[in-house]
Amino acid sequence: MHSQLVCRPLRDRPVALLRLSGTLDPMTGDALQLAVRHSLATEPNRLLLDVSGLQIGDPRGLTALSAVVCQTADWPDVPIVLCGASPETAAVIQAAPECAELSFAPDCEAALAQAGSEPVPPEVRIRLRPVPDACRQVRQLVTQACDAWQRSDLSGTASLIATELVANVVRHAHTTMEFTFGLRDGRLRMSVRDGSRRMPKPADPDLSSPGGRGLWLVRDLTDAWGVLPVSDGKVVWTRLSKAA
Repeated sequence: MHSQLVCRPLRDRPVALLRLSGTLDPMTGDALQLAVRHSLATEPNRLLLDVSGLQIGDPRGLTALSAVVCQTADWPDVPIVLCGASPETAAVIQAAPECAELSFAPDCEAALAQAGSEPVPPEVRIRLRPVPDACRQVRQLVTQACDAWQRSDLSGTASLIATELVANVVRHAHTTMEFTFGLRDGRLRMSVRDGSRRMPKPADPDLSSPGGRGLWLVRDLTDAWGVLPVSDGKVVWTRLSKAA
């Protein structure tokens, strides 16, 4: 008999909540990874996993959970809290060294109350159409936000990075996008989520090529950047703490 795992998102922001029910084993691990990535792609302040209805059929299934935790450690870099774990489930997870970064809460209500008592980092979001004017819109948004957050020293660099991220969607993805810009722990964070599953990669054009250098520029100007694939597209993210 095939095992089954149901992953049901109940909320996404500012705190994401994903309810897991069924059996976690190597066969259902992929479904868990996809669901967790999809929840984290909304950039919540933290992710709560309701595991009150979860059974660990095979501890090897925890490899899927640890893999997505590692994949999202740089971005969105938010706490992942397991809520309502039975003593048996908690014991199996705590015995897995690769899951040491996960924390536990007695239930989702307690975890939500704790999250609600913490300050929410400043953030702005905007949905953009894949048209050239989107680059102008995002530059204006970033400049205004940097001024409001007293980070005008990063305004020029951040505007250039934002322009390249949005332009990449305009040139290649051709889908509506969501641009997110925030300040957390003194670092500027920005991301663009689009509806194309085509993964971007820096090109290495010759000197006569008019394009292809955008992602190299993003790489050189940021502290870190990466891509998080999700079922309906991808998120390209960056992190910046100092001016170029």
